[in-house]
Amino acid sequence: MSSPKVPSAVYVLAAGIFAMVTSEFAVAGLMPQLAAGLGVDVARIGYLITVFAVAMAAGGPVLTLALLRIRPKTALMAVFAVFLAGNVLAALATTYSVMVVARVVSGVASQAFFGIAISLCGQLVEERVRGRAIGVAMNGLMLGTLLGLPLATFAGGHFGWRAAFWTITLLTVLAALLTRFQVPGTAGQTQHREPADFRVFRRPRLLLALVSSTLIIGATFSAFSFFTPILTEVSGFSPDAVPLLLLGYGAATVLGNSVVGRLADRHTLSTLVTGTILNAVFLAGFALFTDIPAAALAFMLAVGLVGVTMNPAMAVRVQRAGNTSPLVNTVHSSFITLGVMLGSSVGASLITPYGLRAPIVLGAAMAAAAVLTILPALARGKAQPVLSAPEVCCASTAG
Repeated sequence: MSSPKVPSAVYVLAAGIFAMVTSEFAVAGLMPQLAAGLGVDVARIGYLITVFAVAMAAGGPVLTLALLRIRPKTALMAVFAVFLAGNVLAALATTYSVMVVARVVSGVASQAFFGIAISLCGQLVEERVRGRAIGVAMNGLMLGTLLGLPLATFAGGHFGWRAAFWTITLLTVLAALLTRFQVPGTAGQTQHREPADFRVFRRPRLLLALVSSTLIIGATFSAFSFFTPILTEVSGFSPDAVPLLLLGYGAATVLGNSVVGRLADRHTLSTLVTGTILNAVFLAGFALFTDIPAAALAFMLAVGLVGVTMNPAMAVRVQRAGNTSPLVNTVHSSFITLGVMLGSSVGASLITPYGLRAPIVLGAAMAAAAVLTILPALARGKAQPVLSAPEVCCASTAG
């Protein structure tokens, strides 16, 4: 029997994620222009990236919690409105303080959108294709990495940094219109703030799954955050070649995400443990052979295939250990964001004493630690069935 098709609404959700990710990465590609336009140094512009990440991790679950009593589609439209306000404020900002506020608003909305959209993916399709649907939606993230950052950088470089935020605003409006007309209004369930919504986080299996996701993503970002200086200063590539190399890395993530999405439903844990072991091996190889250009490129592309591409399998594991509610998915996204912050910040602290290879070694160690957090679940065999949001109110909170 052929497997069910992924509905068009899931592709629309991917478009929304693409807009969010493009906004998230925009500052990284506009640092010189923003510094000149807001009258601050580049270091202070760098803090805008941290502010956005912190707002995602801390504020996203709060906004999701506030929207639990309404249907997912209505919640998504509300989040679009908040996100749109943040980007318009960024485009109009005349001072650094206003830009900080704009990034906080956008970050909170971005995280809430991820959680609600991934939850809705799980409710739009049958359980046996849930991982594939999540993989389709997460292609918005991969394409945001591949195309969103270059798009924002191009707009900012040719028309000014404000044009980049207006471009993101246009993308947001288009994604919101598609959501308005393509996502069924009856899709998903109205969520209520029952005690069980919070008790689910007492399950050891869910907590271990969240820790795994933090380590898996942290392992990749400890290296990814420093690809440019590593490739130019250690591997010996010219600065002009780096954008093309990063484009290749982005293409690898799109390919890997599509494969993992196909495997995530029936082989969730084995896909996770295999991919994470491979990531540890590839990161170790990258660290050992960084000074050999061909080897460095090969290992970097390999990391692209098995790093952030574990997202669909991670999401399915979390939903099976907890439930498919927006709150669980948003908290999961916050743990992923925590991994990004840990990998990049700890990796940065290691560069001065140990050099540019150190963040890659850290990544290999984090990936190895992630494997240890997956093995107990793999040993227990098949995970328990996914609980939908309504079912969780009646579910046991036992781990």
